[in-house]
Amino acid sequence: MSDTLVKNLSDKSKLEMLATRVGYGKGLVEAGEKDQRVVVLCADLTESTHSHWFKEKFPERFVELGVAEQNMATVAAGMANYGKIPFISSYAAFSPGRNWEQIRTTIALNNVPVKIGGAHAGISVGPDGATHQQLEDIALMRAMPNVTVLVPCDAIEAQKATVAVAFNSKPTYIRFGREKSPVFTTQETPFEIGKAEIFRDLPAGRQEEKTCTIVGCGMLLYNALVAAEELSKEGIECEVINSHTIKPLDEKAIIKSAKKTGAVVSVEEHQIDGGLGSAVAEVLARNYPVPQEFVGVQNRFGESGKPDELIEAFGMGVGSIKEAVRKVLGRKK
Repeated sequence: MSDTLVKNLSDKSKLEMLATRVGYGKGLVEAGEKDQRVVVLCADLTESTHSHWFKEKFPERFVELGVAEQNMATVAAGMANYGKIPFISSYAAFSPGRNWEQIRTTIALNNVPVKIGGAHAGISVGPDGATHQQLEDIALMRAMPNVTVLVPCDAIEAQKATVAVAFNSKPTYIRFGREKSPVFTTQETPFEIGKAEIFRDLPAGRQEEKTCTIVGCGMLLYNALVAAEELSKEGIECEVINSHTIKPLDEKAIIKSAKKTGAVVSVEEHQIDGGLGSAVAEVLARNYPVPQEFVGVQNRFGESGKPDELIEAFGMGVGSIKEAVRKVLGRKK
């Protein structure tokens, strides 16, 4: 396990639990302190997106636009065109879900550095149900030219990502969750846009036929690490990669790992079509084809329920990740 992660992370009861949206809120304030050009716009969800912390600290740089996500994107594009660094915040179901065309035409097409914070993404929104469980946003945004796409794995990484994108001079989408999830990175854990990090190395002396690469993003990366630790007891060793940047994907890291293990499992809280798994498969198909299994939402809409129960029901729990690894190893043979 990486030395920069928390110790004994498999014991969830000892970990701090925070939603990644909390890291976004803290990151907004930090970015605002660093640069007066940073402004924040919200669509009547200020507290839900934790944008209220920025509003309290910098009220003159905060704009509440009401339930008008399309207008919010267009206003932000104009502000960016005149030198500001705007962050726009809403539920991912509404931004980019509702205002995708405005993001495309006014932000991406003009290549202006608006930062789109999509909160409450994924199945873990829970009882809000299918209409609010945005499971297609990564696909929507990675298909759009000029746009960088990030999915932080915990609250600490979300804060780092929010600050980093303030200064990347590009249109950027950052995805956040509503539910509290384990905080397993630290302030010392490396973070760089476009650079994947190995969170679990292969041990020395492993058997080649029993190795696998797990590439994950978002809060499900915690499940991937736990699954890898449990599989190790069965003699199966996994290298676990944190691919927080979906676009531009760290192709070198994925190819290098695939060459070591010969098998890949992708893990994401998103439709398996068009998300991280698809991006990984495209890289492997062009460079180093190996068997791959996909852990994610299998071409269906969400439903109401408790977040943890939905993760299990939709095949994204620790057990499902372990089963995907065993399956891909069988294909490797």
